[in-house]
Amino acid sequence: MDIALILGIVLAFGSLYAMITMEGAHVEALLHPAPMILVFGATIAIGIASGTVSDAIYAFKSLPRAFKGAGATSIGPLLDKIVGYAERARAEGLLALESGVADEKDPFLRQALQNIADGTDAEDLRIIMEDQIASVAARNRTAARFYNLMGGYAPTVGIVGTVVSLTHVLEQLDKPDTLGPLIAAAFVATLWGLLSANFLWLPIGGRLQRLAELEVDRMTVLMEGMLAVQAGSPPHLVEERLRALAPDAPKKPARKGTDEPAMEQIP
Repeated sequence: MDIALILGIVLAFGSLYAMITMEGAHVEALLHPAPMILVFGATIAIGIASGTVSDAIYAFKSLPRAFKGAGATSIGPLLDKIVGYAERARAEGLLALESGVADEKDPFLRQALQNIADGTDAEDLRIIMEDQIASVAARNRTAARFYNLMGGYAPTVGIVGTVVSLTHVLEQLDKPDTLGPLIAAAFVATLWGLLSANFLWLPIGGRLQRLAELEVDRMTVLMEGMLAVQAGSPPHLVEERLRALAPDAPKKPARKGTDEPAMEQIP
C-alpha cells in the first residue's frame, strides 16, 4: 500500500489547521453546512453531468484504488516469475506452461500463458496484449479525468455560493451589526471550493493518472517478457531484457557461493 495520497492530504489539512490556530481563528468558523453542501454536492453533480453514468460509477469505484495505491506495487516478483516460465519453456516446451495457468493470480499473465500454451501466433499474441493494455489505459484515464474535471469546477461553484450569500448580505444592510459575520460566512463557499479542488479532487485525479501510467508500464514489461518466453529466449536474456525495461525492480538475492540471482521455481 502506497500512502502518498493519504499523507499528502493529511499534511495539507494539517497545515491549514496550523494556520487557523496561529491566526487565533476557530475551525468552527469554516464549517458552515450550507456552503459545504453546495460546493461538494454541485461539484459532484456537475462532474457526473460532464460524462456518462458509467464513467461516474467507474470513477467512484476507482477511489479506493487511489488511496491504496493499487498499480504502484513492485514488479520484481513478477519478473522473477516470468524468468521461471522461461526456464520451464526451455526445459519442457511451451505446452508445459499450461500447468501454471490455474495457479497464476495476475489475470494479464494468466491469459498470456493460456494463449502461449494454445499455440497463438506471436504477432496475434502481441496484438491481443496491446489491446488489453489500451483498454486498461482508457478506463483509467476516464477515472482520472472525472476528478480533474471536478477540481476545475469546484472553485467556480464556490464563487457561485459566495455570490448567493452576498446577495443575502445586501438584503441586511439595515442591520449593520450583522454585516461582518454575514460577509465572513459568504466567503466560506469560495474557501471550500478552493480547498476541495486543491486538497482533494486534483490530487486524487493526479494520483489516478500516475497509477494508470505505472499500470501501463507494468503490463508493457510483462507483455515483452511473455513474448520473449514464447520466442524461446534463454532465461538469462529474458531477465536482462526485463531488468532493462524495469531498472528499479528489486533483484532477488544471490544464492550462496555464486554471483547469480536465485530463480523462482514455478510449480
